[in-house]
Amino acid sequence: MSRSIGLAHIIRHDDGTSSGVWGIYTLQSAFQPIFAFKEGKLSIAAFEGLIRPFRDGEPQSPMTFFSTCPAADRLHVEALTRTLHLLNAGACLPREPSIFVNFDPSVFTERAIADSALRDMRLVLHEAGIDPGRVVCEVTEQRSASQETLHGFVAALKGNGFRIAVDDYGADDSDIKRIKELKPDIVKFDAHWITQLMESGPGFALLTSMVRSFEDQGIRTVFEGIEEGWQLELAERSGASMVQGYVLARPELAPTSFRVFARSEPEPVAAANHAPAPATIVPRTGRPAKAFGRRIAP
Repeated sequence: MSRSIGLAHIIRHDDGTSSGVWGIYTLQSAFQPIFAFKEGKLSIAAFEGLIRPFRDGEPQSPMTFFSTCPAADRLHVEALTRTLHLLNAGACLPREPSIFVNFDPSVFTERAIADSALRDMRLVLHEAGIDPGRVVCEVTEQRSASQETLHGFVAALKGNGFRIAVDDYGADDSDIKRIKELKPDIVKFDAHWITQLMESGPGFALLTSMVRSFEDQGIRTVFEGIEEGWQLELAERSGASMVQGYVLARPELAPTSFRVFARSEPEPVAAANHAPAPATIVPRTGRPAKAFGRRIAP
């Protein structure tokens, strides 16, 4: 079997984790939990893989790293980051929650490239011991070479048992069109946009209506960038399926401490196109209710 592009740039460590090397950069995986609401409590439903670049041992911003990558290398860098996240997820995360990894549709210019990427992913998942049903492929907002190519690639991802998430949803016409075309399993709401809507009663009502519309279609919702308690309260009241943000947990470099949330008894992995299996339930702290935003209704 041919060696995948991602695996060719991987360094294995004694603790079971891996790092990547690309030019002058060392790449590490960080994971941030995504929590699901359940009976007034929160449980870990998934983790998002986030790349953390280092240069000469000093941390660099992901934006700096990606901006230095020539366009011709972007496909290989994307493969490397996914490979790194999946290997580290297999090594240091609980075995029940889902794993979110990014896909930039602009690099998949033809079907042969997409097929090669899927072959590499299957190889890495086999090595990491991860069922495809746990993997959620986040389709980022970058424009694809053609809609036909994008639709074919998303169909191939679904055909291989992966779930699809649309990232940074903000209810623009282009976002609504993405939802209709890709028919995702999950929609991640843009953090800045949802905060703006939460600041007013009418905005919060609109947000709640959109969440209900998605849930009625069988599409789960994630609110990103939740950094304050009042946002968490309103996210729950809106009916959002899941939440992610610093008020709950910050990203941790692999190896993480998150394995403590694993179930004591193994359970079957959640099937594709079904809700992610939650990990150990984390009790929530009580907070005063608010009508909306930072202002208490008279």
